[in-house]
Amino acid sequence: MVTDPWFYVAAVPAVLIYGIGKGGLGGALGIVAVPLMALTIPPVQAAAIMMPILCVMDFFAVREHFHHADRRQLKLMLPGSIIGVTLAGLLMGYASENVLKLLIGSLSLLFCLQYLLNRESKPTRSSGWRGFGRAGFWSLLCGFSSTTIHAGGGPASIYLLPLRLEKVTLIATMAVLFGLINLAKLIPFTVLGKFDTTNMLTALVLIPLAPIGVKLGIWLLHRVSQIWVYRLCYVFLFLSGVKLFADGMISGL
Repeated sequence: MVTDPWFYVAAVPAVLIYGIGKGGLGGALGIVAVPLMALTIPPVQAAAIMMPILCVMDFFAVREHFHHADRRQLKLMLPGSIIGVTLAGLLMGYASENVLKLLIGSLSLLFCLQYLLNRESKPTRSSGWRGFGRAGFWSLLCGFSSTTIHAGGGPASIYLLPLRLEKVTLIATMAVLFGLINLAKLIPFTVLGKFDTTNMLTALVLIPLAPIGVKLGIWLLHRVSQIWVYRLCYVFLFLSGVKLFADGMISGL
């Protein structure tokens, strides 16, 4: 297993933050997990270690929310999401570590920009071919970013929030969607040989933090401003994104 103490300094809060998002403060909160962990280990290894932990979280989330999910939206989003997972798997198999650092750093900064631009936007509804096109585009980006940095919540939220779904339906749809996406992600990570002994043992050490994070999310949902939680997480995301992008640029020169 990973023995570098600095890894756990980054990984413990990363797993807890992801669990808090699953517990009730929004799936997009987990966007910070892999960029934080990738400050100390290769990005693909960070994503591989998170996979078993996410599957444990998904088991409880899907069991709780399955019957409340919007099946029509799941049917619209799953094809694009699977294509995104496939494209990301191909990229991770052939791209160098420097390229992945640049990609993850860029995605991190892009999501920070998206947060700043859209936090005051008003919900809108689209239908017909326009709605289908929006679902396809954001779902593809959702599957891609979910595979590379386990951060599909941002693109999924951009598509789902304007639909004005009821809160329970929204949370349930996100839970089931990412449960299915994470199952699909097991294929590229297995093919790439990322579930080795080191990564699996490290994941086992961190897995007990998963239910703690989820329970913290449920507790914080009724006590802490979601706005300030998101702002703090996006600060961490911005800093880690800058660091990864700079490392990728410097190493590539």
